Amino acid sequence: MGSTVLSVRIDGELLDRLRRHAAIRGMSVQDYVVRTLIRDDFDERFKSAVEETEKFYGVDEYGVDEYGVK
Repeated sequence: MGSTVLSVRIDGELLDRLRRHAAIRGMSVQDYVVRTLIRDDFDERFKSAVEETEKFYGVDEYGVDEYGVK
């Protein structure tokens, strides 16, 4: 998979915070932002997968199936 350039205009205060967060982890701001986006994307895909699994198996929003089993 190749890479593409994404240009983003952000507030100076946000950039300062990103620099601090990246520095704590020994990363560049670019690497920190990309890693954060990847993690967020994974979280969303995981949540969707869990919701689809719950629909498939009939689990409600409380984690209880139609037989009352958690």
